[in-house]
Amino acid sequence: MMRTKELLLAAALGLCAIGAQAQAGASAAPAAAAAEYRLGAGDVVRVVVYQNADLTLETRVSETGVISYPLLGSVRIGGLGVSAAEKLIADGLKNGGFVKAPQVTLILLQVKGNQASVLGQVNRPGRYPIETTDMRMTDLLANAGGVATTGADILVLSGTRAGKPFRMEIDLPSVFSPNADAGRASDVLIQNGDVLWVDRAPLVYIYGEVQRPGPMRLERGMTLMQALASGGGLNQRGTERGIRVHRKSTDGKVQVVQPGMDDALKEGDVVYVKESLF
Repeated sequence: MMRTKELLLAAALGLCAIGAQAQAGASAAPAAAAAEYRLGAGDVVRVVVYQNADLTLETRVSETGVISYPLLGSVRIGGLGVSAAEKLIADGLKNGGFVKAPQVTLILLQVKGNQASVLGQVNRPGRYPIETTDMRMTDLLANAGGVATTGADILVLSGTRAGKPFRMEIDLPSVFSPNADAGRASDVLIQNGDVLWVDRAPLVYIYGEVQRPGPMRLERGMTLMQALASGGGLNQRGTERGIRVHRKSTDGKVQVVQPGMDDALKEGDVVYVKESLF
């Protein structure tokens, strides 16, 4: 009796597992379909029909999303996924009585219809194809070689969403935050025509009695002591009592302040180290 109950329980658990797998597979299928690239104007495609070499065509999608295909004339494939375009051509050949059971394959040779641009302080600025609808900001940035050493942490993504102008500032370090949800929200989906701008990193300037005067990158929360250390520290003639910071206020006027060593600097600050009198 106990053996029978165990077998029934095992069978029930097996059915539950199969149901869960089927449900997971069903939910994964629409996600994969949603990520399929949609053809756009300028894309170059090759259409092949199995055992019908005369129907092979290599062509460019027109500005109106149309290609001219043998026997069918104008076929609008712009905005369709590759599989949907294959079915459209196959249905046309079958319904027109040209091919009894056409097996159509559409090969995407060049992606020109859906592109996004990366400009500013990146290693390879330019225009890059959007090959899938789930391409994210980090994917686009990776295609451009990542942020250059002169680039800032704050990126600006602009484009259109739902027919309206779109602009978003992205804090790049937050994308890789331990909070996965917050990072995912910052790593937005890229759409056709988007422009990702990477500004130059903020700078501070050090001159006077230091080892290596000149401009330097202002890191987040950088203090006066850290900035001086990046400049090699004071030379033999410099004195901590003679340190002054020239800072531009909101009204554009320059103020001279004497911050503590642990005080944070601001973008555009000019640190001057005076010569010791003794």
